[in-house]
Amino acid sequence: MIAVMLSAAAIVELQDQRTRAWHQENHDPRETGDAPADRWLGSVARQHRANFELWHIEDEARNPGVTDAELAAVKHRIDHTNQRRNDLAEALDAALLHSLQPSGLPNPAAPLHSESPGLIIDRLSILALKIYHTREEAERADAPPGHADRNRERLAILLQQRADLAACLDELWRETLAGTRQFKLYRQLKMYNDPSLNPAIYRKQSGQTPLKPIT
Repeated sequence: MIAVMLSAAAIVELQDQRTRAWHQENHDPRETGDAPADRWLGSVARQHRANFELWHIEDEARNPGVTDAELAAVKHRIDHTNQRRNDLAEALDAALLHSLQPSGLPNPAAPLHSESPGLIIDRLSILALKIYHTREEAERADAPPGHADRNRERLAILLQQRADLAACLDELWRETLAGTRQFKLYRQLKMYNDPSLNPAIYRKQSGQTPLKPIT
């Protein structure tokens, strides 16, 4: 019996619900008490929260009035949050693969899918944020002429893209359960946060001459 019942509709609904809740005034997106009781959907919510935080941290970096010192601090937060986002997406794939093991799945002889469910769920997470903010712009009362129409057009495209991607996720899972398709856990192997792999860090620590910027 498969432990994880993957449903794209449930994932999309959860991401939309959490996006609305986390945008409420005085709602801390880091709170864990509102996580879904289902362990699998709880993991999906944590991965989505990392994307939510990353989205708004990146907004801070684009603030025209930000100082160099503030920008440097924001960049560090972006790096760490992006690392967490990727780690949590990998954890989703690891959980799915673990749940498939008792059934001898995925079938190693089946064709390999180029994108894992965790990476698709990450893309759905980003689309949920784009949809929320695009809908917000389409409903802005103080927007200039044409702004609402342009964002309604963008919203329709985003909704269609998400529907297509959600259908692809469901199809991948059906094929995986049927043994006609397989996926693997693809490690992102980020280098920039590892002091032993990022030359800008280890050269500085060892007193070596920093790498010259590309001009």
